[in-house]
Amino acid sequence: MHRSDLPFSRDLVLVGGGHTHALVLRKWGMNPLPGARVTVINPGPTAPYSGMLPGFLAGHYTREALDIDLVALARFAGARLIPAAATALDLDAGTIAVAGYPDIGFDVASIDVGITSAMPDIPGFAEHGTPAKPLGPFADAWRDYLAGTGPARVVVLGGGVAGVEIAMALAHALQKAARSARVTVVDRGAVLEHLPARSAHKLKQGMLSFGIEILENATVTRIAPDGVVLADGSSVEADFVTGAAGARPHGWLSDSGLALHDGFIRVDQTLSSSDARVFAVGDCAHMTHAPRPKAGVFAVRQAPVLFHNLRSRLAGTGGLKPYRPQRDYLKLISMGDRVALADRFGMAPSGGWLWRWKDRIDQRFMAQFRDLPKAAAPVLPWPRASGSGAALGHKPLCGGCGSKVGRASLIRALGDPEVGDDAAILEIGGVRQVMSTDHLRAMVLDPITMTRVAAVHALGDVWAMGAQPQAATLSVILPKQSETLAARSLSEITEAARSVFKDAGAHLAGGHSTFGAELTIGFTVTGLCTRDPILLSGAQPGDALVLTKPLGTGVIMAAEMAGEAQGSWVIDALSTMTQPSDATSAALSNAHAMTDVTGFGLAGHLENMCAASGVGAVIDLKSVPFLEGARVLAARGVRSSLFEANRVVAPHWASTPETDLLFDPQTGGGMLAAVSDAPAALAALASRQAPAWVIGVVTDRPGQLDIA
Repeated sequence: MHRSDLPFSRDLVLVGGGHTHALVLRKWGMNPLPGARVTVINPGPTAPYSGMLPGFLAGHYTREALDIDLVALARFAGARLIPAAATALDLDAGTIAVAGYPDIGFDVASIDVGITSAMPDIPGFAEHGTPAKPLGPFADAWRDYLAGTGPARVVVLGGGVAGVEIAMALAHALQKAARSARVTVVDRGAVLEHLPARSAHKLKQGMLSFGIEILENATVTRIAPDGVVLADGSSVEADFVTGAAGARPHGWLSDSGLALHDGFIRVDQTLSSSDARVFAVGDCAHMTHAPRPKAGVFAVRQAPVLFHNLRSRLAGTGGLKPYRPQRDYLKLISMGDRVALADRFGMAPSGGWLWRWKDRIDQRFMAQFRDLPKAAAPVLPWPRASGSGAALGHKPLCGGCGSKVGRASLIRALGDPEVGDDAAILEIGGVRQVMSTDHLRAMVLDPITMTRVAAVHALGDVWAMGAQPQAATLSVILPKQSETLAARSLSEITEAARSVFKDAGAHLAGGHSTFGAELTIGFTVTGLCTRDPILLSGAQPGDALVLTKPLGTGVIMAAEMAGEAQGSWVIDALSTMTQPSDATSAALSNAHAMTDVTGFGLAGHLENMCAASGVGAVIDLKSVPFLEGARVLAARGVRSSLFEANRVVAPHWASTPETDLLFDPQTGGGMLAAVSDAPAALAALASRQAPAWVIGVVTDRPGQLDIA
């Protein structure tokens, strides 16, 4: 049975995108449990792989090579991704609190959030230091520092294996950059004291070969703007201070109600916590049956056991498997250059061949997430009605505005070629009210994000006419699911909707819900006009064309459906879609004409404005803003479902990635305004911190759209 054929009845929530959870998601995509709905909560769209961090710091890998793309992985697994940090666990309510989101309910949960650093506890570290964890911000900070010039003064706090690896990697990178550098490792005890003597000796020799200074038995009292101050009153000059010591659990776990060991979640041999609904793995867990050091090798080997046990708990079949960690494990330790040391059983060989071996292991691990299996194309029945294959299309139907009916079909259906405004204008008792309706087929699996996108998208018609949002009603279709899960979904949706409309000054007045084939969210919105509404028909020759959001949401979300978009591009696009245009609308209140750029793309909505106003327009293509990744994807031939229907507006334009993006259907797009005074409009927008670009000019050639 396919995962979509059975109603959802149980919620699995994976908190954190650590190595174990990443592997579980891949396994889930290959073999999902029918009826189980999966949510992943992680602070960002990616999860860095710690094994390749020293190689990146040394310059052997790109920044992108470190990251597991959780957006693509979640899509493959049929899971929703919430790109925010978990902040609390409520066992009584069965919910997880997430920063900036409604609480997320669970039936079974697993926690894989890694560890944090105690470095910020050192006075001055938060202001002048960069902890080695989380890895993402640390990697970005080092990349920026390395790009500088002049002498480098670097201090690494912590002389364990991680600190030594980092110190040699930083020293090698500075050496390659031909920067005069002094790198110092500071430890309150002995450097590498937990390694066998032979391995420790070789690694110390490696540090000395880079000129790294070692300060042992030295206590740091504070971090100053110009260096590290020690307890004996001496100091070490530094302009880049990092720390690889003092690993500790995340603070919110202490209030979770779970049994802990020194702040880490106690788990038994099945990886289950003191609450049978909650599992924990990786560095945030303490294995009571077999305590082990914090090392990625254990997290990786926990994945098959966790995968089996999560499925068993969700299915209620029992039979949990035990996890038995190995007593010893091979440590492959990077030594700055493409050299590594192997530590196991008291032996310590080193050399380039060991680095190449480590590299192959790391690359093979990451390839699991880069090369996800593609879903097989559905087999069409035969015989079938003529034309049904063409109507189906050659790829899955896009969500958002990419699934809309084309402009030409709408005109034929309405039987009226006249262009209407963004919202209907009603006059009741001398009060002018605008009203519009819109709904979106889900393009992401998270109902919260889709609600925010749909709400901002629907409000766009009100803002485009210069009106103030007044009220809204909700219409939602939920995929078939149990009543418990439906209640959770509706709670998330209504809370997200209320928040958006409250911020816009409007009231969510109610709505309607039903079960159906897929998630669809829509709103009917009203607004009040305290002055003449801004219409499509007011553009005048000589007006500047101002655009307030970059283009590319359609092509990025189409690529996301196919697993071809980088997660950071997707999150950026969704952030753009959920950015309200209230400040933009207010700043453009003196526009001659205005519309929001949505399903018909920039070209289609500009053509509507020109047709209504009896004018033409020239687009300055080099001034049109695009979302990161949009041009890359367009150059690869990625197109939204509605692209071909939108293309008929200007079939004579030469096809390039940039021109094709002018036909890209936008969801929650920006305002397109015709203004007489561009500098004044841009200044008004800037005063409200609203981005904007002048992308063209209105001409006196009716109906003619050109590109400059």
